[in-house]
Amino acid sequence: MRLGYVLLKRLQRERRRRRRRHALVPDESIASPEKRKGSCYQQDDSPRSSKKMRYSGPDLPEEMWQHIHSLMPMKDAARVACLSSAFLYSWRNRPKLSFSTETMGIVEGTTDFIRKIDRVMKKHSGIGVKALTIEFNGLFSTKARSYLERWLQIAVTPRIEELSLSMSKGKSYYDFPCSLLSDGSGSSIRLLDLYRCTFRPTAEIGCFQSLTRLHLEYRLTYVEVRGCSRLRVIENKAPNLHSLHIFYQPYHPIKLSFGESSLVKNLRIGYSSVLDHACAELPYIFPNLETLTIGLLGEMVNTPMVPNTFLLLKYLCITLSAVTLSPSYDYLSLVSFLDACPSLDTFIVDVSAKHPKNDSIFKNPSHLRQLPEQRHDNLRNVKITGFRSAKSLFELTYHILENTSVECLTLDTSFESFRCSPGKPGRCLQTSKDDPMEASKALFAIRTYIEGKVPSTVRLNVVEPCSRCHVMEPFTVESNSGNEMQ
Repeated sequence: MRLGYVLLKRLQRERRRRRRRHALVPDESIASPEKRKGSCYQQDDSPRSSKKMRYSGPDLPEEMWQHIHSLMPMKDAARVACLSSAFLYSWRNRPKLSFSTETMGIVEGTTDFIRKIDRVMKKHSGIGVKALTIEFNGLFSTKARSYLERWLQIAVTPRIEELSLSMSKGKSYYDFPCSLLSDGSGSSIRLLDLYRCTFRPTAEIGCFQSLTRLHLEYRLTYVEVRGCSRLRVIENKAPNLHSLHIFYQPYHPIKLSFGESSLVKNLRIGYSSVLDHACAELPYIFPNLETLTIGLLGEMVNTPMVPNTFLLLKYLCITLSAVTLSPSYDYLSLVSFLDACPSLDTFIVDVSAKHPKNDSIFKNPSHLRQLPEQRHDNLRNVKITGFRSAKSLFELTYHILENTSVECLTLDTSFESFRCSPGKPGRCLQTSKDDPMEASKALFAIRTYIEGKVPSTVRLNVVEPCSRCHVMEPFTVESNSGNEMQ
């Protein structure tokens, strides 16, 4: 920046008679880009003078001078633009715009601050802005809202890489217009820094594929992270965050730092090692959880939970549909989640993954395991989706019927990844050609081994596959040999 400083001083000495009257806005009567001749150190005269003055500095390409100009502080860059038509052109296309009481100089209240920024933004071409920073520092007001949105419309384009807004402290929050980030405008952003702003991105915006740093301070209540393959750490200091969703991460754990007094109550999380993470760390990272949804990826093995770790949890959903179950996987081990959640009211398990072949209720239905009695009297609703004829799944169901106060038990044997709607076009989609027969086995097993054991106080709902799209063949078992047969 030494070269830029020397340039400024020399230009000021050569044009001292024509000091600018305003702090930041160049006088357009000095020259226009069309009158620009030679390199940026060569100057044209204004219409007020017939003399020409030439800066006798180093002979550098014009692009180099423009780059030097872009690196200069805002106040210095504005002064140079007042003295050179070439720099005036560079000023109107400045890639980095930073507005604060420091960069703007002395301001006399909110009106003066807004006026100075507005005069700069009106003259800016809006082309090539890569970074925009606005720090109001107590000067944000209702009047500033309409101006701010106009400035954002000028600066936020598909080329912008850094956007930082700092609102004033107080009760008023700025509702950030997320629609500005649609149509590709958000795809280039690497840094997004919002202070005391309401930020509600929608699906229409698309993904922030270039985002490497996100800083949201105050008013943050909900965060959703999807498909960030390089994500390693999530650190939160927002005091009001209550919902966190993290899904489709690669096969590595994510470090979560939320402080000792995290108020997060709703957590949805899914990646390969999430179950180990849930057992070892989540109860301590999020001690106030009330709802938890776990989506498992990769290979699933038995992972018992420590009793009484999620003391406030009332809703638990575990999805096993995207995992590969180990040959020795035991559904009965899911009882440990009930032990870990003494306040649990609703328990949902999606077991649509391919079941171990050697785990069948039909092979030996008379020898069923029973765990030591452990009551779960707060449990009222249980739903098992993708219910099949796995023996350990029936043992889990028996345990729920005998050791809880469940009022509604739903066993869903359907296998459609997408289910059709009556009166609308389209058919159900199934995930495997073996699904219809597996569902037929499950229905037969439910009628044979469960329906007669359901207490009168429990409402049993059995969901069958779509009869409109699938014809279910009956399944029977030979009573003597116990072998399965169609």
